[in-house]
Amino acid sequence: MVQTIIKRSDAPLDSRDLDLCQRVFDEIRAAADIPRKSEEGERIAAIVIELYRQGVRNPQQLKILVQGARGTFPGIAEE
Repeated sequence: MVQTIIKRSDAPLDSRDLDLCQRVFDEIRAAADIPRKSEEGERIAAIVIELYRQGVRNPQQLKILVQGARGTFPGIAEE
């Protein structure tokens, strides 16, 4: 099922939010063999955070949407 994005939240992210975003970021980065501290790594992190703030909370959906924003889909594992 596709999650509907209702509105962007400006509320601060707590440690659980950041843990989920970090896990998604690390999985995408590792699958694409992108260095953590690189321009592309920063771009991926920004996309993950923005989508999360827009209401996408499912890790698999985040991965798919980030890959789509990057224009690639390799390395997405089914959970």
